[in-house]
This record gives sequence, C-alpha cells and structure tokens, in this order.
Amino acid sequence: AGVGWVVPAGKTLRPTTRPVPGAVCLPGPERLVALQRVMRHALALRVYGPVAAGEPTASAWEAVLPGMRLTLTLSPNASRGFSGEGGVLDSLATQTAERDAELIAVLLAWEPRIEVGDLAAQSGLSPERVRAALTRLGTAGQIGYDTAEAAYFHRQLPYDAGRAEAANPRLRAARALADAGAVRLEEGGATAVVTVDDHIQRVRTDESGRLSCTCLWWGKYRGGRGPCKHALAVGMVRESAAGATEAKGAGA
Repeated sequence: AGVGWVVPAGKTLRPTTRPVPGAVCLPGPERLVALQRVMRHALALRVYGPVAAGEPTASAWEAVLPGMRLTLTLSPNASRGFSGEGGVLDSLATQTAERDAELIAVLLAWEPRIEVGDLAAQSGLSPERVRAALTRLGTAGQIGYDTAEAAYFHRQLPYDAGRAEAANPRLRAARALADAGAVRLEEGGATAVVTVDDHIQRVRTDESGRLSCTCLWWGKYRGGRGPCKHALAVGMVRESAAGATEAKGAGA
C-alpha cells in the first residue's frame, strides 16, 4: 500500500500523500490491522513519530486501553525490519559505551522511569555517555523505552548485547577492518583513509562531528540507515588511539 502520512484533523486523523508540517509517517497502513482486535476497547489512540521528512520514518501507534497501553511500532518500510536500521551502531561499536553500560547497569533499580540526569549525577558520566550506555543496555534487553512517558524503564529480557553485535554484519565488518589495520588517520584528524582490498574510501568529519564517507552505502543512504562500516571502523580506531594517548599521558 506504500508510504503515506497522517495529520490531526479534529478528533480524527487525515491521510496525506505529503509530509506536511505536523504529519506523522504511516509506512504500510495495512500493518495497522494488528490493532484491529483491540480498538473496540480503546479509550484513545496516540501516534508518535519524528518531525516529518521526505523519506519514510518509523512511527509508533499506541492504543490506550483500560488499565494498559498497547504500542505497535512500524518500521520505515514493510520490507525493512528494525534490525537493519543501524541507528545504534555507533554506541555498540565503542568500548567506552560498553564500560559505561556496566556501570549504569549497577545503578538500575527496577524503576518504572529512569532519569538520565539522575544516572549522570550518580555515575559521574555526562548525559551523552549515559544515553549511549542506555542504548547498549537496550540492545541487551535490560531496559525498554516507554513512548507515552518519554522515558526508559528497567526490565530483563532473555538476550544480550553481544549476541546483537555478532548478528550485525556491518559491525563485524568494521571490527575486521580496524583489526586488520585498514584504517589510517590523516594529520589533523578530520579525514581518515580506509583501504578495502584494492579500493580506498575516505571518511571525513565535519565541524559538528558528523561523519561522511565516499562509499556507495553512504552515497545511497546519506546516514539514513546509520553509519557505514568504514565510518564505524574509523570510530573504533580513533577511540583506541585516544585511549592509548590517555594511558601514555597518565604514565608520564
């Protein structure tokens, strides 16, 4: 059925073919049939999504029921699952986030609402590092995110982050590049060269810290599905180099 958008219209939603201001993406409206069996009991319907853009984006459809809420989250396309989105690969790729996640996990106390600011104060980490750690814990099934409360909550699911990493081919390929010495950081640090077989890709970092690459993946998706393997590998090597510099300074 394709991709559309919906906008509020009084007490209902009006479909539109364009991402106008205030619209939420509806990728594959036929998938909403999953809510059909509970909608007769629903007290309200809430829809969550990022600011409307030209490209399809994920959206969450929450049926408010007596004593509970049921949320159906739609991936940007019916043929694309969330496992391939790649938006969390930056956090999964860093050893810093891995260590921070171990610390944050100790501070979780089965709270129905986890406050980033409180965890930052208790751990001594910056809010940005706390969020990266929570991302890792989310892939490990130790926390969830409640769209209605706009907050994380503590839980335990029977899988771990290591399994999620092992199942991601982009992350595995990036680690292989970093371990093989395929990444060369150029003077100044804003550009890196990644050699893959007989091909060379250049990864650049702009003033805001955003990475871009000369590879076909980046050219096609422009970061819409997360970083490419070359950018991930550069991030790993930079983190390792920064850690080595810190260790050298501490030993001086």
